[in-house]
Amino acid sequence: MNLTHLDENNRPKMVDVSDKAITKREAVASGMIFMSEAVKNNSAKKGPVLQTAVVAAIMGAKKTSEFIPMCHPLTISKVEVDIKENAANLSFTLFVKVKCEGKTGVEMEALSGVSIGLLTIYDMLKAIDKAMQISNIVLESKQGGKSGEFKRIR
Repeated sequence: MNLTHLDENNRPKMVDVSDKAITKREAVASGMIFMSEAVKNNSAKKGPVLQTAVVAAIMGAKKTSEFIPMCHPLTISKVEVDIKENAANLSFTLFVKVKCEGKTGVEMEALSGVSIGLLTIYDMLKAIDKAMQISNIVLESKQGGKSGEFKRIR
């Protein structure tokens, strides 16, 4: 299997999407952050942590091509962020859905949004708990494009 971001001389390249059709694209990614009870008890002192993470996730999705070298800049039509509390294991799961009409998918934008959102939670709460753990950042699903649909089986 050839890697699309390497040329015949094994050098990095941006994939040429000029001949691809414009189609509706959508991707959903998720990730988790685990924290201590101290964070849960003191999180209000850090202000609107989760709301700030939502804004950061949207910004992260929008700026993906600026920090992933081979990503194409996309005109994103929607970024939707949801955060679910998992009280049983002192964690939060962050979900990011990204939509566009374009020649390439939005998987990286969804994954970047999740990563930046979770890092924002860490940043805002690190004074209370430096042992927080970010994990399980995955693509949940994607639609559109030549490769069709993907849905993670849980």
